[in-house]
Amino acid sequence: MAIKTILLMAQTLDGKIAKHPDHFPDWTGKADKQLFVRLTRRAGAIIMGSKTYDTIGKPLPGRRNIVMTRNPDRVSQWENLIYTSQSPQAILAGLEKEGFHEVVLAGGARINTLFAETGLIDEVMVTITPMIFGSGIAMFEKGVGGQLSLLRVIPIDPERVCLHYRFLDTTQETG
Repeated sequence: MAIKTILLMAQTLDGKIAKHPDHFPDWTGKADKQLFVRLTRRAGAIIMGSKTYDTIGKPLPGRRNIVMTRNPDRVSQWENLIYTSQSPQAILAGLEKEGFHEVVLAGGARINTLFAETGLIDEVMVTITPMIFGSGIAMFEKGVGGQLSLLRVIPIDPERVCLHYRFLDTTQETG
């Protein structure tokens, strides 16, 4: 059985996951943060890009934190934090060998795109937050598309819902 990869994001009504690369995710709401903690602890492992990690500032406790970076000078001082330049496939293969059955992919857009381009996202869970940024960062970089199937709608507080999808396929848009 292959490891299941769940993309877990919060986004605004206009589809933005952040205003800019250093935007701290304090706008998503308490219920979304509780969902994030519950799902990442259940999985036991979380993968993110270096910008996403830098906005958090420290490894999340009780989970394997894997930070994708091209910077070879980044060295972890924590047992539960790994910096890597490995491919998405190699990261997932390593986690599977270690006995993980599930991993949460937590962005940003470049990391989400790397996984989507290689068809490695199994499910997407996105909390819709009642805000509009007007501009900012989308969940994926340009060129990624795909077909999804709605599994369920999870009300997480009076203002927010989490949409849980199965990723059916990924396509590369042209033009």
